[in-house]
Amino acid sequence: MTHSIRTCLWFRDGRGREAAEFYCSLIPGSRVETTFSSDAGHGTFSVIDFTLGGVPYQILDAGPMFTLSEAVSISVATDGQAETDRLSAALTANGGEQSHCGWLKDRYGVSWQIFPKRLTELTMSADKKVSDKAMAAMMKQMKIDIAAIEAAVRV
Repeated sequence: MTHSIRTCLWFRDGRGREAAEFYCSLIPGSRVETTFSSDAGHGTFSVIDFTLGGVPYQILDAGPMFTLSEAVSISVATDGQAETDRLSAALTANGGEQSHCGWLKDRYGVSWQIFPKRLTELTMSADKKVSDKAMAAMMKQMKIDIAAIEAAVRV
């Protein structure tokens, strides 16, 4: 499948293909599509096109000129707590780190938001009391615990 628009992530350490393969192993419906490497005249670089759950991404692995930051993240709305836990654990393993409100940084430096779809239902509820309680409970968490947020909403 060819996409004319892709989010491009700049890698600087030669691990772009490794990262793309790791991401694709975590999310169903994902695959590395194409890779290209060059060292002819303009420095060594690689381009890896891949999809995560059908969404197109690209990694440009081209050296230390730019760094990844939290200003760009991959957001994954999961079907439930088990999937949230699985993805959070896999992405923070081997040097990644959990942050607040479901955010994390993986071992490659890419930022992610991993949260159950139920969180969006609660924080965007038309009932302002529900949304306020859900938001307050979420703000106290690192990895999202939807049962704790639902309990806070019931109080």
